Amino acid sequence: MGGVVARWWDPAAYAVSGRRAVRVSLAAASGFYVFRYGLDRPVAATYALFAAIALGGLSRIPGTGRQRAAVLLRALPLCWVLVVVGTYLSVRTWSAAVGMLVVGFALAFSAVGGPRAAGTAPGLQLLYILPSFPPYDPASLGERLVGTSTGVALLVAAEALLLAEPNPPGYEERAARAVRVAARCARGLAAPPYTLTGEDRAAAQDAVQGLRPLHVPEAVRPAGPGRRERALAHTGLATRTLLSRLAGLRTDRNAADTEVTAVLRAVAELGEATADCLGSGPSPLGPYQALVGARARLSAVSAGPFPGTACAPAFPAAVLRGHAAVLEVADAALAMGVAADLAVHGRHARVPIPPGRFWYATMGAPLLWWHRLRGHAGRRSVFFQNAVRIALALTAARLVAGVDTLPHGFWAMLATLTLTRTTLDETRHTVRLALTGTLVGALVTAGTLTLAGTDTRFYAVLLPLWMLIVFTVGPVRGVGWAQGMFTVLVALVFAQLAPPTWHLAEVRMLDVLVGSAIGAVFGLLAWPRGAHDELRYAAAELLRRAAEIVVATSASAARGTAAALPSGAPPGHRSLHRSVILAESAYAQYQSEPARLGGRAASPAVDWQATLMAGHHTLWGSQRLLEPPHAVLGPAAAEALTGVGERVAGRMLLVSAAMDPGGDTPTAPVPSIEMTLAESTTEPTDAPRLYYASVSWLESLTADLARIGAGPGEE
Repeated sequence: MGGVVARWWDPAAYAVSGRRAVRVSLAAASGFYVFRYGLDRPVAATYALFAAIALGGLSRIPGTGRQRAAVLLRALPLCWVLVVVGTYLSVRTWSAAVGMLVVGFALAFSAVGGPRAAGTAPGLQLLYILPSFPPYDPASLGERLVGTSTGVALLVAAEALLLAEPNPPGYEERAARAVRVAARCARGLAAPPYTLTGEDRAAAQDAVQGLRPLHVPEAVRPAGPGRRERALAHTGLATRTLLSRLAGLRTDRNAADTEVTAVLRAVAELGEATADCLGSGPSPLGPYQALVGARARLSAVSAGPFPGTACAPAFPAAVLRGHAAVLEVADAALAMGVAADLAVHGRHARVPIPPGRFWYATMGAPLLWWHRLRGHAGRRSVFFQNAVRIALALTAARLVAGVDTLPHGFWAMLATLTLTRTTLDETRHTVRLALTGTLVGALVTAGTLTLAGTDTRFYAVLLPLWMLIVFTVGPVRGVGWAQGMFTVLVALVFAQLAPPTWHLAEVRMLDVLVGSAIGAVFGLLAWPRGAHDELRYAAAELLRRAAEIVVATSASAARGTAAALPSGAPPGHRSLHRSVILAESAYAQYQSEPARLGGRAASPAVDWQATLMAGHHTLWGSQRLLEPPHAVLGPAAAEALTGVGERVAGRMLLVSAAMDPGGDTPTAPVPSIEMTLAESTTEPTDAPRLYYASVSWLESLTADLARIGAGPGEE
């Protein structure tokens, strides 16, 4: 009984939706009443009301009220364009349908710009749909624009001034806390007994989890295409990598190993300076240069007295393995410092930016947007799939409404927009609830219109109260309640614009039925399983690309033929980088699809985050190993390294085939990979540090593969 009550009454959820309901209702009702009863401008009244409802009720823009107000102000010119284009193209059905196809795709595809762009898109769609229906009256364009501007302006004022919300910690603050944890761990590893306490390990694990995108609120998640967002995301990734490397660091050393201690202390100093930088402090240039110097000294000492030759190393294998692990820690810390400085200071960053990894550092916003759009312009992108699905569904709804002269066809398109989901199961479930709610709402509407008749005073008094209820209860109770109450809401609005009859409820039911049927059809025809299949394909493609790079990098390092990379990434890196981007977007949508509807239960136990990290680790490690100077491996070390690389690549292909089996590939669960590289091959006696650095990188990839097959630990 307590569970039922909890589902019906969640004070926190109702408080959030209630605050939004107050802002939306006040903005929508104020504009509507001023134009309808104060100035006798019903067209402007309609557009003022629906502009506020579209961008305040239908859109889901993450962030605080002031942040949403800023987004709405930037979107206002686009609102004008949509109303103008929709008004002039609505004169003919074919032009309105073509416009719907183009505009619908463009607005839906804008979700590649991040959570705020994705949250604004549905409201903007509605602002184009509204002028696409009768009356086809370009002469009223001025009133339409005035009403739209007033509705948006009132909503901006309400968002900025009413019922302020607590501001969640920004990503910079979250990253700074994690960086300080990394600094504390590095300092602990630099002093006897050269190991982390249980408390430090737990703190490192919590910090890693806290920076995972799944655990970061959309309002502060760095997901946009701009330089700052990319650099913040890079900072979080580098910090997570640094924490993981520190937690797994095993160094067989004593107090006399001064160079290792110096590197770890420099990592700690850079961590503290980076945390200060993320808090809008100065650039961490000094600590960064100190770590560069400490890393260079350890690298020189580790390379032995005859660098660039095949002479025997100056240290035992265990020491060289420890040096390689510490150098990986230093590389992750250096990347973290560069990314943080770039995120905070932009073009004024003082830390030197290495080529390749930070390719976006000197690019302008238009070019970065172009890179993001081009990266997702293909059928393998879930953003592209969603845009095609909703654009085709809205176009079909517009054609049906125009050809059959469907009464109030606007409602049919609104149903298509709000009820189409990314999976067929979810769409079917949503449509069933929506039709049930709409039927109940239609019965209530018919009774209300019959009893109240043409008394507009009754509808005028009831409208703002009902809007408060709709926008408070609907988001909490779900789509069935929302559709039922919205049916009554639109009746209360149109009853004040024209003489009402109970047939209005009948028309509303018909329109929702038509719109939901169109949404279900296109949900069936266009990628009906949503991100489920796409994630498997993207992850499998990521591992295939990674396997190619592992083989090429291992062979190049073994031969000592790697070339400097002044002009960008090595061959294959761009393809892997694009595969990582597509897999990340598919994983984000996969997480948003209900498990009981989206087919997730049929998936094998896979840790998708470990797959993504394997891609990032492949990119970072490969580029680092291919940078000069290049040591020359002896015959035994070269043969051993090539063999280890091929074995890791083979296991990547094995996991890839299990994720996305081909036509003649045996179907099998994702294998659990357990392989210790040091035990899988005879360790050469002539191996320089480059060999151990390469093996350390391959061991980190093996650990990622083991986590992939072990299943998700947190989900």
